Amino acid sequence: MTITILTTINGSQQVVAVRPNQTLLEFLRENLSLQGSVEGCGVGVCGSCTVLVDGRPVSSCLMLASNAEGKKVTTIEGLSHSGELDPVQSAFLKHQAFQCGYCTPGMIMAVKGLLADNPHPSEEQARDYLSGNLCRCGTYREVLAAVKELAEE
Repeated sequence: MTITILTTINGSQQVVAVRPNQTLLEFLRENLSLQGSVEGCGVGVCGSCTVLVDGRPVSSCLMLASNAEGKKVTTIEGLSHSGELDPVQSAFLKHQAFQCGYCTPGMIMAVKGLLADNPHPSEEQARDYLSGNLCRCGTYREVLAAVKELAEE
């Protein structure tokens, strides 16, 4: 059994069939082959599966795909355009805000949400906002340096 929904994924409006119990993360990875969002914990604690839904960061492992009805979903794949990286992606590269890279897509999406919500966050505000995104390699200092640069622009 499937449910048909109308949603926008990375700027492309789509009518898609989803299983009633399918998470947004499963749908993105399995049905659309958007592999950038990854499952870390499966319970919404680590943030590695973070995507933007109507501009707000969401743990896609917790959201049902059917709840994307009428919403705009942006994944890491939807940030770059015509081969040009998003400013957040560029800042992460410049500040080497990654090691293994597992958390990086979710962290970048969370930073996009942060800057949309608060374009000039203090370090404390950034730390608080990003507290739901865990980096097992400990690149928090580099992530905060990238946020600081973006906030000063």
